[in-house]
Amino acid sequence: MRILHYWRALSGIVSREVWRFLYQRERFIAALVRPLVWLFVFAAGFRAALGIAITPPYETYILYEVYITPGLLGMIQLFNGMQSSLSMVYDREMGSMRILMVAPLPRGFLLMAKLVAGTFVSILQAYVFLGIAWLYGIQPPLAGLLWVFPALVLSGMMLGALGLLLSSFIKQLENFAGVMNFVIFPMFFMSTALYPLWKIKESSEWLYWIAQYNPFSQAVELIRFALYGQLNQYALIYTGAAFVIFMLLAILGYNPSKGMMMRKGRG
Repeated sequence: MRILHYWRALSGIVSREVWRFLYQRERFIAALVRPLVWLFVFAAGFRAALGIAITPPYETYILYEVYITPGLLGMIQLFNGMQSSLSMVYDREMGSMRILMVAPLPRGFLLMAKLVAGTFVSILQAYVFLGIAWLYGIQPPLAGLLWVFPALVLSGMMLGALGLLLSSFIKQLENFAGVMNFVIFPMFFMSTALYPLWKIKESSEWLYWIAQYNPFSQAVELIRFALYGQLNQYALIYTGAAFVIFMLLAILGYNPSKGMMMRKGRG
């Protein structure tokens, strides 16, 4: 019976997040417009930066596929992780988060359920994007579309845990935009999402070291290798370790007796 309670809580939280996402069509469109703009509009500049000749047919898209498409998948999950943290702040202000936290289940499990729900939504967005990119001519191996699923799960969980951690520090909804910009854009642009690591090293040594140890870079590398049927063990270990650290800190942050929730209550 206890397992049934956990299952009901998990399914209820996941279904709530999925239905919220599907009914908020503007959120769905906005989640896809951002990477599609990069795919369609800015791709020519990146192809030129990577030294790819703009000539037909698909051979000219090899580096473009390998470096840009996985980076845009990571972008989807990064922004979705921040969007999930925004919903946490909103639910906390509206009171629904308080109801969830007082449920007779471990707080860590409830936060993990929220994280699973957000990751599931980000994977839906990622596969829709892959479908549109396929029509555009960016066609990774069909087997890679299956191999990339566990990579998307782990990377989505890691970035979602980072969003949970940030949401524990944000007191008001109005402060979210500043925090989001402070985290998202440095993580995205100081990573291997758009350029290979060796190309970054040619331009800046310090940027190379930042990108190498950026958790988002390792999440993108995990997706990149998986999309083409390979396993990057270093990226797997790094992303998994980052997920564990972010999740433990998020659970601590939402602990009313030890974390940020206690400080907010005193304030």
